[in-house]
Formats: sequence, structure tokens, C-alpha cells
Amino acid sequence: MRQKNPVTNPDFLLSNDAAKELYTVAAEQPIYDYHCHLPPQEIAQDKQWENLADVWLAGDHYKWRALRAAGVSEKYITGNATAYEKFLAFAETMPRLLRNPLWHWSHLELSRVFGINEVLNTSSAQRIWDEANTQLSKISARTLLKRFRVAAIGTTDDPCDSLAHHSQIAKSDLGTRVYPTFRPDKALAADDSEVFQTWIQRLERSTGTPCQDFGSFLEAIASRHSFFHDLGSRISDHGLEQCFGRGGTRDQAEKVYDTARRGELISDEALQAYRGYMMVYFGELDAKRKWTKQLHLGALRNTNSRGGLQLGADAGYDSIGDFQQVGLLVEYLDELDKRESLPKMVLYNLNPSDNYAIAAACGNFQGDGIAGKIQYGSGWWFLDQLDGMRWQINTLSQIGLLSNFVGMLTDSRSFLSYPRHEYFRRLLCNLLGNDIEQGLLPDDLSVMKNMIRCVSYQNAVNFFEMAPGEV
Repeated sequence: MRQKNPVTNPDFLLSNDAAKELYTVAAEQPIYDYHCHLPPQEIAQDKQWENLADVWLAGDHYKWRALRAAGVSEKYITGNATAYEKFLAFAETMPRLLRNPLWHWSHLELSRVFGINEVLNTSSAQRIWDEANTQLSKISARTLLKRFRVAAIGTTDDPCDSLAHHSQIAKSDLGTRVYPTFRPDKALAADDSEVFQTWIQRLERSTGTPCQDFGSFLEAIASRHSFFHDLGSRISDHGLEQCFGRGGTRDQAEKVYDTARRGELISDEALQAYRGYMMVYFGELDAKRKWTKQLHLGALRNTNSRGGLQLGADAGYDSIGDFQQVGLLVEYLDELDKRESLPKMVLYNLNPSDNYAIAAACGNFQGDGIAGKIQYGSGWWFLDQLDGMRWQINTLSQIGLLSNFVGMLTDSRSFLSYPRHEYFRRLLCNLLGNDIEQGLLPDDLSVMKNMIRCVSYQNAVNFFEMAPGEV
């Protein structure tokens, strides 16, 4: 059906009758956002925003990349232009974003958050700006969580964080449960003396224990892991270019630690051994407490040196990496399995050429009475769009069990990103509906509706074992 703004069509992405009926079930499910980058401080303080640019454009590297690709000056992206000038630059760019997922995402957010169904362009910019800003006086972080029925959130947190805001949230009347996620990436940064030393100092302050040797360093990390557990965390996360295989020995790791503390250079081989040892150690910690480990694999980060110097990390200069993944990943999983310390895992793959290989690797380590113990995670970053999500769903369906899938997550820093769950659910319903219409799946909507219910919400609740709130 031809429409000026297709996202306003009740049947958006639903091309058949079966899909439309399945979506009635998907639409009813709460959101279990088990991985995101929302700042817990903003939830605790119930943040409000001054204007649409503040809530919609600030910190959004997806939009920043699109604006740069359109030739927009950095002044209107991350520079000193006014908020309205930045918004207007985005509005002027919007007609050039056709078939980019930002066109759908942005209009879904305008529609579902503000009830604005006009297409954004230069002629509508002022009206949309005024209407959204008028509504923002009644919109806050918590009202958005309530509006989208977000039952649980997993934030992303450094082991040294105090988690004071999580404690504050837990004592409040917020219906959404907010859980910390243990992300110790800086513990692997032994090749960057400044980052590593600074982080160890933070670790010492947070534990009250000097990390004079490698043993005390490991004990301090274990102490923080226990601290996170006591505050409800049941998930860890790592952002890696690739796994490090079976890892080195304790002696090798200790030598690297001592060398890094002296600020001396470390060989690539020694660094690989250290990082591999640490990743096995982290896996054992997770397994001991029955946590789930997340591995985000394949990002090539901070590729633009000049842009990085000006703006720092997370500024839109990352890419899909072409790394060897599967051999080292399987070695890592096997090492933990041999130690009987293989935790539940979610594996996110950024390079679609590795989809089938990683999905197949998951199947080698299933069992222990856990449905989908090793998960092939949702389309991530550059792949959380229609094609990328289709590839992920189809790969999982062919290689594993779609019925076990823990579903979508936002992976976002924005409170406006929750319509992406709707986007995913519509796509999922349409794929299954098409298969029913084509005679590839049985015309048994009761079975299909149960799968939709599970993939949209219930599987995540069961898998992560972090109780949702009442929404």
C-alpha cells in the first residue's frame, strides 16, 4: 500500500493475514531489554530533555554517520551549532536517507513517542520541532520506560562503578527493573599503560585492596563480580575484535601483568596469552554464579585517527571488522567446557559473512538441560536493520532453534529507541506469516503465537533469570 509515511500504517511490514494475526500477540508483550547503554544516572534522576535535538541527536552515532555521509559540516553534528540548527540539518538530510534504516527508525520514534505522523523534511521541520518540544515538558526517562512497558533493563557498567544509581533505582517505585551488567574490557588493556594503570587504581579504590601482584588483581576483580551479583546482576559482557582461544598459562599472564605495571612494552604473543587467560577467568566467574556471558565480536573501532583525536571514542568512526573468528571462538568455548565452567552465552556477530559459522559453533556446546544455552544473538549494530535481522533469524532457523531465541534488544544510548522492538517483532511475524501462506509452516496459529510470545519476551525472562518488573 502506497503511503506518504508507511510507519503509520497499522500493517507496516505485515504483508499477509497470518502475519497480522501473529502481530496482535507480539504487540501485547512487554519489553525485556537485556542489553543497552542507557545511563543509570538518567533513570535514577528521571532525566528530562531541553529540546528534541538533546534527546534525539546528541550521542547518536548512527545519525552522525548519516549526516557526514550527506556532506553536512561537523559544526552541525557535534560542533557548536545551536540545537535547532543541528535538528534542521538532520531534517534536511532525511529525504536522502530513503532505504537507510534511520528513515524507518526516526519516523517510528516520532510517531510512537510524540504521535507525530508527518514525514520529516525542511518544510515540516519547524512544526515537528515545536510539537515535540511542547510534549517534552511532560516526558522523562521514566515516563518513556512506562509508556513502552519496559519490564527489565540490563545496563552496561564498568566493574569499578559504585552502582549507586542502581541502588537508588531499586529502592524507588519504578516498575522497570534495572540490572547492572559486568563489562571488564579495561582489564584486558595491558598494552595501553595509561588506561590500564588508571583502571587498576580505580579497582583498588573500589575494593580497598592494593593490586600489587597478579593474585591480588584477580581477587579484586572477583570481589567486584560478587558485588555486582549482590545487586542483582546476572550478566557480563565483553566487546572483542575476536576471541583469544584457550588462553595462556597463569605464569604467562602474571608476567604480562607485572610488565604492564612497570609500563614496559608487551609483545603481541604475550598479550594474546594474557587476554586469553583473563577471558577464561571471567568465564569461570560467570559459571560459578550461573551468569550469562555476552560476547560482542567483530567491531573494528576508532578507525579515523583525526576524528578520534577531535571527538574521542563512540563518535561514529567504527566499522565491521574482517577478523578470523570461529577457530578461536570454538577454542575458547571448548576450554571452558573442559573445565566444566562454560556459562550460558549470547554471541553477537558483526560480520554477516560469519553468520553460519558462528551459529554452527553455538550448536557444539548446547545441553546441560538449558534450552539454547549458547545463543546466536540478534543482529547487532550495523546489522540491526531489516536485512541484517532477516539474515540472523534465517541463519538461526536453519542451524539452530528459532524457538529458543531470546529476541531483540536496543543496544542503545537513547530512551527513544524502544520502537526498534516493534520493528523486530513486525519483521519476525511477517517472516513466519509468509512461511504459513506459502505452505512451509503449518497453519496452526496457536503454536505460532506461542513462539511469537516466547521470542518477543518470555524466552529472555527465562534465560537471564533476572525478574522483570510490573509494567
